[in-house]
Amino acid sequence: QTQLVESGGGSVQAGGSLRLSCEASGRTNGIDCMGWFRQSPGKEREGVAFINTHTQTATYADPVKGRFTISQDSAQNTLFLQMNSLKPDDTANYYCAASNSNGACRRDPTAASTFNFWGQGTQVTVSS
Repeated sequence: QTQLVESGGGSVQAGGSLRLSCEASGRTNGIDCMGWFRQSPGKEREGVAFINTHTQTATYADPVKGRFTISQDSAQNTLFLQMNSLKPDDTANYYCAASNSNGACRRDPTAASTFNFWGQGTQVTVSS
């Protein structure tokens, strides 16, 4: 099993920045891809950013392109999401996710169904 714990959420004003972290523990050597999702009340969960842990290839959802950056520190088993130029629409609970299915990661690295390990989430609130 792989456990994921997010941190770094908080409240900021529009235009500000936050850096989310996701620490993985347990069985981490089999993780093939990781990602960040978010969900706000009344809205469906949406994918934000994704990374292939072997190739470091990153993929971003259109609303965050150019503003968010996903990265990983393999030595520390930690995933990051640097969020700049934050907007009120970015307000949500942000979840870290990981997958140990190389096939699923290659077929669709952005689908929620690809990921079989999830964190508890960290709240991000952006005020105007």
